[in-house]
Amino acid sequence: MKLAADLSLDLDTQWSYMKTHGDPEWSQYPSYLDVVIPHFLKLLRDHDLKITVFIVGQDAAIESNLDALKLISADGHEIGNHSFKHEPWLQRYTREEIVAEFETTEQALAAISDQRLIGFRGPGYSLSNDVLEVLCERGYQFDASTLPTFLGPLARMYYFFRSNLSDQQSEDRSNLFGSFADGFRRLKPYRWNTAKGQITEIPVTTIPILRAPFHFSYLLFLAKYSETVATLYFRFALAMCKLTRTSPSLLLHPLDFLGGDEIEELSFFPGMDLDGDYKRQFCSKMLGIYAKSFRVLPMGQRAAEINQFAEKLPVKTYSR
Repeated sequence: MKLAADLSLDLDTQWSYMKTHGDPEWSQYPSYLDVVIPHFLKLLRDHDLKITVFIVGQDAAIESNLDALKLISADGHEIGNHSFKHEPWLQRYTREEIVAEFETTEQALAAISDQRLIGFRGPGYSLSNDVLEVLCERGYQFDASTLPTFLGPLARMYYFFRSNLSDQQSEDRSNLFGSFADGFRRLKPYRWNTAKGQITEIPVTTIPILRAPFHFSYLLFLAKYSETVATLYFRFALAMCKLTRTSPSLLLHPLDFLGGDEIEELSFFPGMDLDGDYKRQFCSKMLGIYAKSFRVLPMGQRAAEINQFAEKLPVKTYSR
């Protein structure tokens, strides 16, 4: 029987990338949702895949986005919580601010789906003990906010180099993509223990032992230079998961399906010098490899399988 795996997409929108980048035009909430959602839904249908889509609450609070967002659950995909304001410094929020963030997000997402929210991923992999406690209090079944890699600081340096940030904005984003110490976090699922209960953590999978990321944004960066190398890198990552019996949790982003020829305002983002048609063709090929290699599930279904054996999972206490 194939090893189980899961697949998710963080539906970060145009304004959220611009906000993190420090572009003031973000406050007009420019969006590409009506363009990208049909693109990735078609590719998922082509490969008969159901996934979890983590949606930013602010997008669901904008009426012009609703028709596009409703297509996701209508196609049978799971909806997850990706915060309301998509600020990668969520770990700096007070407990009261975190509660308000969850309340407003849940209310907004109720406009696009009647699904009960059971999964959360922090923007920019942001997480704190207070966030975990609020997740427990609100009955969430899993968190997916950790990225066990040593490369977070390098990714942050590259992002800052390509951004136009003030000193305060840089300080706010000082934990973006995590720290070197995150590379030592556990790669397989485990349980967070908090004063409010326990919750399962499903980390975004990086290559076992090496801890190098292999989600599609990284593959596309490699594909700029050689599609053959990018494909071999992906196959190697999946082979390492099988070898170590690590059920992969693979992450997608909207810009995996959009090119610089379609969204010029995001030309600063890695991989945006590729055109959209090529990116979609490449991602379709990678999705095909993934679907043939594993039993691919939405994260909620994968979490339900994991939680059947919750008492056997290692238990951790959150620390930064």
